[in-house]
Amino acid sequence: MSDPTSNPDDRLIVLTLNDAPPPRLDKALAAVVPEGVTLSRSMLTKLIEGGAVSRAGGDPVTVLKTKGKAGEEWHVILPKPATLEAEPEDLPIEVVYEDDDLIVVNKASGMVVHPAPGSETGTLVNALLHHCGDSLSGVGGMKRPGIVHRIDKDTSGLLIVAKSDVAHQGLAAQFAAHSIERRYIAFTHGAPSRSDPRIAGLQGVGFEEGGVIRIATNIARHKTDRKRMAVVNDAGRHAITRMALVESYGADERPHAAKVECWLETGRTHQIRVHASHIGHGLIGDPIYGKRKSLPMKSFTDEGRAFIEGFKRQALHAATIGFIHPVSKKQLRFSSELPKDLRQLQRVLLV
Repeated sequence: MSDPTSNPDDRLIVLTLNDAPPPRLDKALAAVVPEGVTLSRSMLTKLIEGGAVSRAGGDPVTVLKTKGKAGEEWHVILPKPATLEAEPEDLPIEVVYEDDDLIVVNKASGMVVHPAPGSETGTLVNALLHHCGDSLSGVGGMKRPGIVHRIDKDTSGLLIVAKSDVAHQGLAAQFAAHSIERRYIAFTHGAPSRSDPRIAGLQGVGFEEGGVIRIATNIARHKTDRKRMAVVNDAGRHAITRMALVESYGADERPHAAKVECWLETGRTHQIRVHASHIGHGLIGDPIYGKRKSLPMKSFTDEGRAFIEGFKRQALHAATIGFIHPVSKKQLRFSSELPKDLRQLQRVLLV
């Protein structure tokens, strides 16, 4: 069989099996695909059967029932997309840092990261294609060029985008190793703390020094509402969030809201929002997970009430990101101040 890596337009993805890989090769590889790489199990099945998957240094393996070993390195060859489906658009973006290999942007709330059904235009990818031309990494696929990780449409803040395939794979490896620093600022209903009786003894919740709450659960799609994620016992993917109180608002004995800092060890869909809801302190403005509590509207000014009633997005901002540059190997760390709407929310809550 011909060497699948001989085509210069093909791209190599290296996957390392976890400690207890599933017995089927497609399942084992799908479980370790790095965040930001578009590689579903069905895609892996086609690649395996097409001879594009091999053990490191070995011949292609085409049998799906092949069992891999823990820690074993596998090579997956992705063909270069024939065309790029997303189109460049001249949209405003805030560039925090840029070089030949990557770009760090401060995404505005309301902007979708990449094209998807119902959001084919006006996305960050469309803006980046205009800003960067054809220099974005192709590892993310036709609709997600350069995208190494994502934040939700209505979450604001910092995002790394790869401009070269080398940078994309290096960043993806750091995300897979949980070595990238990601810190968020959020505003919650009530103030999460060790003294909260609803938190003590809750599944997956523990406490660390400095008042840090550690939330470690599995997260999966909700069984009946596919737009939601949920904490589950025996399915899904493991997720770890740490949360610390920055300041609380309202009566000391029973605050009605709080500003918290959250940092991620993993990066699952809606992770902070799901974990905040799990401990009974959903994010203010969250239309999916934050509805269980309402703020004491009578305690606010008329202007404050009007602002709260019009605040329609989760109060979550990706404030800090730190990583090792995948090419220069320099340590980089960037921070972003709260956007205008969250600064206004904070002023309203202080009253």
